[in-house]
Amino acid sequence: MLPSWSRRLPIVRTYAALRVAEQRLAATTEKLGRMREERDLARKVNAHLLSRGRMKELVNAHSEAYRAADPFPHVVLDDFLEPRLLKDVLTEFDALDRSLWHYTERETERKYSNEDFQHFGPTTRAVFSQLNAAPFLWFLEHLTGIAGLIPDPHLRGGGLHEIKRGGALGVHADFNFYPRLNLYRRLNLLIYLNEDWPEAWGGDLELWDRQGKSCVQRIAPTFNRAVIFDTSNFSYHGHPRPLQCPEERARKSLALYYYTVEAPADEDRTPHTTVFIKTSERVAASETV
Repeated sequence: MLPSWSRRLPIVRTYAALRVAEQRLAATTEKLGRMREERDLARKVNAHLLSRGRMKELVNAHSEAYRAADPFPHVVLDDFLEPRLLKDVLTEFDALDRSLWHYTERETERKYSNEDFQHFGPTTRAVFSQLNAAPFLWFLEHLTGIAGLIPDPHLRGGGLHEIKRGGALGVHADFNFYPRLNLYRRLNLLIYLNEDWPEAWGGDLELWDRQGKSCVQRIAPTFNRAVIFDTSNFSYHGHPRPLQCPEERARKSLALYYYTVEAPADEDRTPHTTVFIKTSERVAASETV
């Protein structure tokens, strides 16, 4: 260790300054390297997410049926994204530290969720960015007939969802107004990540009638299946039956929500939070679908 007086010598001060500059340069080089990796990954995801041609095919095939779907406008799209891309998302999903997730435990809802974009893996961040970008908004608008869609950069209530054995999500209509952005919620997008998912495990997304009295359709949460549906005061959905998967498995999904400046209808203008309906007896008795 140099004596204190020697540190004031010009050559020593110059050496120390060079060391600091070298450390800063190394940190900058590392940061630039990560930025290049993120940029290259974003380009890769953009190329393999959904091509313009594929989007047009889906619009032509499903746009008319979307508005006429029962019990409310929706569509189920299998093999939605490039499988290898979604497998990378699943790998990142499984590797995340669950201590940073939010856990909800109440009668109507038992699930884990994570809406912290910075906590996601790099591929997952790139996928969410593309799902909130202009080309994909074009696709959603032409598929659903809802113009002027706006994504939520904060992923309020969305992001990554995970439900473990015994978990459930009661039948509900989603909140219809987002005060932070002063926008009306119009559309939900769910993408499932569950490989090799037997029917006996449950976890089906249930779509209920407009009065919230009975299940009209059940949709299995299978890998690379997307469900897109209108958000309204009568778009009742959920999976109220407790999950029966093994302890080491879980029901996993990506969730994104889209908004507009205008409300969908006069009856949807009054802001409300998520509205759960009591379905325990109806679920037990239901034999629909």
